[in-house]
Amino acid sequence: MSKDQLKKLIDTAAGRIPAQAVIKNARVVDVFGGGIIRGDIAIVDGVIAGVGEYQGETVYEAEGLYAAPGFIDSHIHIESSYVTPEEIGRLLVPCGTTTIIADPHEIVNVKGGQGMEYMLEAAKETALDIQYMLPSCVPATAFENSGGAVGAEDIRTWLKDGRVLGLGEFMNYRGVVRGEGFALDCLAAGLEAGVSIDGHSPRVEGKDLNAYAAAGIITDHECTTVEEMRDRISRGMYVLMRHGSACHDLENLLEGVTESNAGRCMLCSDDRQPKTILEHGHLDHHLRLCVSKGITPLNAIRMATLNAAQCYGLSDRGAISPGRRADIVLLHDLESFKAAKVFICGELTAEHGKYLPPVKRRDASAMRSSFFVKDFSADKLRLKLTSDKVHTIELVPGGVVTKKTVAVVKRDAAGDFVYDPGADIVKMVVVERHKNTGNVAVALLRGYGIKSGAVALSVAHDSHNIIAAGVSNEEIEFAVQALIGQGGGILLAKDGKVLEAMPLPVAGIMCEQSGEWVDAKLTEIHRAAHESLGISGDVEPVMTLCFMALPVIPEIKLTDMGLFDVTSFNFSCLEAE
Repeated sequence: MSKDQLKKLIDTAAGRIPAQAVIKNARVVDVFGGGIIRGDIAIVDGVIAGVGEYQGETVYEAEGLYAAPGFIDSHIHIESSYVTPEEIGRLLVPCGTTTIIADPHEIVNVKGGQGMEYMLEAAKETALDIQYMLPSCVPATAFENSGGAVGAEDIRTWLKDGRVLGLGEFMNYRGVVRGEGFALDCLAAGLEAGVSIDGHSPRVEGKDLNAYAAAGIITDHECTTVEEMRDRISRGMYVLMRHGSACHDLENLLEGVTESNAGRCMLCSDDRQPKTILEHGHLDHHLRLCVSKGITPLNAIRMATLNAAQCYGLSDRGAISPGRRADIVLLHDLESFKAAKVFICGELTAEHGKYLPPVKRRDASAMRSSFFVKDFSADKLRLKLTSDKVHTIELVPGGVVTKKTVAVVKRDAAGDFVYDPGADIVKMVVVERHKNTGNVAVALLRGYGIKSGAVALSVAHDSHNIIAAGVSNEEIEFAVQALIGQGGGILLAKDGKVLEAMPLPVAGIMCEQSGEWVDAKLTEIHRAAHESLGISGDVEPVMTLCFMALPVIPEIKLTDMGLFDVTSFNFSCLEAE
């Protein structure tokens, strides 16, 4: 802020000159003092000058609407919405969201630094303020192949660049707890720069959790129980309470929120598809859930605004107070949290559910050509089991955590797995697509419910190799080849024909279409998955499958290198003793 701008701000605040804009007659939510203030909000050069009685060149009549700080999503992966940053802004701002803390590790896993650069540039085309965390674990572990890699020197370079807020979720919690060299190098780079470091520590407890927190990691969004939540808060960490399209932890965790610890709690979506946004909203939905569980509206709003600003050092926002950014959402009430108007830096940006700025897009052509698959065929899908007793990846309903279980399966004369319609077990494969390694790993998935055909995706967290599940080698092979042919995305096949498909040409994980287009496609994909392929009705067929390759979520997953036991943090034999 220049000296002249500072004088204008002070003169406006003091009432010596009229504000550039005034929101009149609002019920201002005071997140500091804990009440509601009746008055006008004066705005100059995108900054709040004061709350009181003011006159302005442009007047917006609030007529008793509640004025809250713009909502801040404390942790989200844009790529998991399948749309680009420009489009996510169009979807989220009308819900009252003005800032998101985004971790682009999906595209960086595919495209490396080039992907990071694309996301930074694309973010310039939306009114939504996208604050990026630098992906800290690319790949998430050393037990998989990704397209990009991020090391300590990369971290130092990017943090000096000044365009990233901090270090994204440190998924290699095992490496942190064990004090392994590579993890320490990356952590040290973040600590030297004095930035926030996000966490990812599912089921870490006791002294291991002490070690994780001692390393300077300040948040965790992987809590699923109140006990885990309290453990982290007592160690000085912030808990990001998640409610996304696949993981619904918020409602459980709200049982542990108290007046004493609410200041260490924030709201996040992590992964949220357009369908969820269009049907339920964004953080406005989280706020409704909070209030329905007995959280006071004021504490709920703090968790969606001030807490996140304080956690990430964004001292210019998170409250309606003098000197802060004029990121303001006018709400009809403090129960539905429906936004009537949304201001970002004092500009009216959304009104009655409509995003007002034009949607412009950055060129994404450099993000294409992301499929380098060597010698893939049905032969690579065949197993040579010497026993009928095998380990399976068993789905746990309602999330992405899995169990390592044992089952007895059928085999053919050569030892290959044979699908049994009476048993809910199918073959699942991960095909490496970044480095032409030719890697194809095969495992058995239990509880997915597919009864015919196959599903193939190039969205497979976090390395985003190809993942597919189906009832036969032939069905899986056809689906994978068809997916490569369409440039990635999502594809459902049956009897050698494509049933439904959603191409994602931007790095194989995003498209340049609208959220409504993605929603329509996903609706048809879900319908076909349940009706034509027989996938269980209580299983979200896409997001569930795409997390089956993530080797930092317990208990067992599959990477392009093989079946991975997350508990022991090592590969596991498919055959059980």
